[in-house]
Amino acid sequence: MVGGAILRRLQARKEAGEDLTLITRTHAELDLTSQDAVRGFMEAETPDVVILAAAKVGGIHANNTYPAEFIYENLMIECNVIHQAFAAGVTRLLQLGSSCIYPKAVPQPMKEDALLTGTLEPTNEPYAIAKIAGIKLCESYNRQYGVDYRSVMPTNLYGPGDNFHPENSHVLPALIRRFHEAAQNGTEEVVIWGSGKPMREFLHVDDMAEASLFVLDLDKATYEANTEPMLSHINVGTGTDISIMDLARMVAKVTGYTGRIANDPSKPDGTMRKLMDVTRLADMGWSARIPLEEGVRETYEWFKEAEGLRL
Repeated sequence: MVGGAILRRLQARKEAGEDLTLITRTHAELDLTSQDAVRGFMEAETPDVVILAAAKVGGIHANNTYPAEFIYENLMIECNVIHQAFAAGVTRLLQLGSSCIYPKAVPQPMKEDALLTGTLEPTNEPYAIAKIAGIKLCESYNRQYGVDYRSVMPTNLYGPGDNFHPENSHVLPALIRRFHEAAQNGTEEVVIWGSGKPMREFLHVDDMAEASLFVLDLDKATYEANTEPMLSHINVGTGTDISIMDLARMVAKVTGYTGRIANDPSKPDGTMRKLMDVTRLADMGWSARIPLEEGVRETYEWFKEAEGLRL
């Protein structure tokens, strides 16, 4: 999802006259968990800049069900891409992480310096450990070799290209599918996981793409003036959040669902609040622009088109 959004912006730059050669591979074309495959790709293509947006991702259910896959695949992707990029002479790299890197009990909103100050949320600890490792890989190569590898940590992302699988998707696309189907089927009640009280922040993928390229394009002096060698990652979010219950009501409104919304308290809530402090990025001149309800409506229209559905 986010890789596609970044690519669309780079293609627009190229069409506008910027001198760019874009090198991409699909998952089917290049297995990033294979060191040999990544080495061969980097040696053959010799890129000047690498953007690492690939990851194995999912919601609470997926993280709880496949913890070994989440830690293994994400560690392998990061280790292979970052190291083989360095071996191929790449001096500029941007890798995307996640707000899951922060401890479960941390002051809100979460500042970058909260990293490694406490225990992680158990439901996504394997994924978080892998993403923290990615940050530290970039910082370690910067410190030892003088390269310019940067990390951005997005909050919960959504938008066109999202995964709407009924079991393995994140909360917002899962709600869009469930409320759409409930509206179409005349279902009297939709049950959402947990208490509905957890607060979550959501960033449209197009905003994330713009923020990623903004950080990548920053001159080195500006980037280093706003970060630290061992605390170099940058939060990307909106700076505002919403309860899961209020989000469900918003999705119901957008999809035209008029039935009851109930809770299942036997299901996990996860972290009660995960709001990003985006001061660091705002101070450098970037802030999100797409309001949540507008973004949800756009995403719902994309979902219906992609699924071949018509109201």
